[in-house]
Amino acid sequence: MIDSTRSVPERVVIMAAPNGARRGKADHPALPLTAVELAECAAELQQVGVSVLHLHVRDAEGQHTLDPVRYREAIRAIRQRVGSALVLQVTTEAGGRFSREEQVACVRDLEPEAVSLALRELCPDEAAEPEAGRFFAWLVQQRIWPQYIIYTPEELQRFDALRRRGLFADEAPFCLFVLGRYSDRLEGRPEELDAMLAAADCSRFPWAVCCFGQYELDAMLAATRAGGHVRIGFENNLVLSNGQPARNNAELVSQYRDAVSSLGRRPASADELRELWLR
Repeated sequence: MIDSTRSVPERVVIMAAPNGARRGKADHPALPLTAVELAECAAELQQVGVSVLHLHVRDAEGQHTLDPVRYREAIRAIRQRVGSALVLQVTTEAGGRFSREEQVACVRDLEPEAVSLALRELCPDEAAEPEAGRFFAWLVQQRIWPQYIIYTPEELQRFDALRRRGLFADEAPFCLFVLGRYSDRLEGRPEELDAMLAAADCSRFPWAVCCFGQYELDAMLAATRAGGHVRIGFENNLVLSNGQPARNNAELVSQYRDAVSSLGRRPASADELRELWLR
């Protein structure tokens, strides 16, 4: 569980989202899909400062899946390659295919080290709050690190109200702000972060940002200056800040790492993250 009282301001957590639920080889030939490709990508990302791998897996037809067997295959391959050098964060993204019950069942089966959860999917309304609260409390009891995905300032206001009510069984749950979105092919903009930060007192909980499209680097640097953390990768963006296609996920991360060096925050390792924040 996150303990914000032990946060170290000079550390920045670099998360990588190397594939996502929708893109394929036609979008970029270096997009990792198989367990072997994910393990190779993980090794490259660990070398450039990533501490958390946001993990999607695909079925035999290449479609997004929450199959625990596929997840275990990928996790096993990655651990064989990098050991404990990365925190592995599975996703419960519905992707238009999976129900709330199927998302929860996947996590209960896997009991992963970390999990990414869309608040609007797991707790869409007031009626869903009791069941969602029980699941969130179970995550804390099992020492599974949850990250709650937030898409709009209004959703962040709801997240903060639920946080203050104790729904997450954690005073300082970690959340991820998403700038832009798939549905309308809308690129994120760094200024969207300002609206998020104005929606709640974000000093009360740790947060990170991801951004769709070519302004990813600008958004990551804005988040870093504001005290947040970052998620970078082909799930959200395929190009460098100069508009040229990135060769691979590691090149996107290296671009950020080189740019952030002057801001006085260095990448946290997975072991540092576990020692400081994960219990």
